[in-house]
Amino acid sequence: MASSLYSKSFLGSATSDTCSSFGSAISSFRMVPSSPSQLSFPRRKFEVQAAGSSFGNYFRVTTYGESHGGGVGCVVDGCPPRLPLSEEDLQVDLDRRRPGQSRITTPRKETDTCKIISGIAEGLTTGSPIAVNVPNTDQRGNDYNEMSIAYRPSHADATYDFKYGVRSIQGGGRSSARETIGRVAAGAIAKKILKKYAGTEVFAFVSQVHKVVLPEDLIDYETLTLEQIESNIVRCPDPEYATKMIDAIDAVRVKGDSVGGVVTCIVRNAPRGLGSPVFDKLEAELAKAVLSLPATKGFEFGSGFSGTFMTGSEHNDEFYMTEQGKIRTKTNRSGGIQGGISNGEIINMRIGFKPTSTISKKQNTVTRGKQETELIARGRHDPCVVPRAVPMVEAMVALVLVDQLMAQYAQCQLFPSNPELQEPVQLPKLDGASV
Repeated sequence: MASSLYSKSFLGSATSDTCSSFGSAISSFRMVPSSPSQLSFPRRKFEVQAAGSSFGNYFRVTTYGESHGGGVGCVVDGCPPRLPLSEEDLQVDLDRRRPGQSRITTPRKETDTCKIISGIAEGLTTGSPIAVNVPNTDQRGNDYNEMSIAYRPSHADATYDFKYGVRSIQGGGRSSARETIGRVAAGAIAKKILKKYAGTEVFAFVSQVHKVVLPEDLIDYETLTLEQIESNIVRCPDPEYATKMIDAIDAVRVKGDSVGGVVTCIVRNAPRGLGSPVFDKLEAELAKAVLSLPATKGFEFGSGFSGTFMTGSEHNDEFYMTEQGKIRTKTNRSGGIQGGISNGEIINMRIGFKPTSTISKKQNTVTRGKQETELIARGRHDPCVVPRAVPMVEAMVALVLVDQLMAQYAQCQLFPSNPELQEPVQLPKLDGASV
């Protein structure tokens, strides 16, 4: 979506005075006579891309809406046609993201019921844009009266004012995590494409809350299931550590405070070859995607920063041949990505989330009128964002993967593949029973 702006809008009108001054400068420099009337300015066209609300190149998603507006949602452009799709497919992940699902999440009550309003005919995608809308039904704008005057520390209130000079105050507007509803809906479509096309699965879970850290060796990435993740309200697949995490959130919740944590995400059966060096390497695209989520503060994949303590001989993933004649790696410190390209091993990454910035403890701040003051924030907010961030992370990872899958197919499958080095691409069989 682009609009055309011309140089006149940026440079001002070419009056006789400006032309005269410009002409005099040229004349003095060249030491030759020059008449202002002989000067002409080329009509230059500037293109300004719609900024900040769209993601992806081939599978492109645009989200819309604010926390306390009429609703939120997304438009998905580039979805392949003839994919069986229903609102129920999207609702599963939206229910995992919705507020009010337990005592350790925000008490705001929203059903987050989605409606697909375009792009579907007779239960199949048509290839045209898919629009998904979710209405807001439980707004409490009066909770934000104080925050309309004073900035919440470490929130986007101040920076939105610094950038735009105006903002939607109720609920944080566009900076609210309700914006992620559109991402999760689009991500559900992406996950269905990945599963149907290549058997690719994307799972995220909570691996840390405050100082409670789940040991990595307790979780088997090869056998991890959605049922394990969803077996408790904190979405940690280990029951013992889940209890410790819930206790840690409860301890700060009753005090009006908050804590942060880490979400781990894995991808099983990712096709080899995803990622486009050099600027669109797979890990770079994943990092951008997940760090665009609210409250994120860090990203690492594979060995991450711990790899800096190893030598090359310790860190390298040695190759070996399977009995089926397939190249694999004995270890996976690379995190399933080498040289910016997926290698067929499990992709794993970790995303750090800060403590929720809106808390009901007294804090020092300043007003929009630049006066120092104190603020006790009201409203309904998560004491820890990571339990509800799990489906958000899955969605962003899936959006990257399906976009890169379409890029790979477009570039590298146009001509016959090299069977000695490349795996054959399996085209999808469009039968609803297999999805």
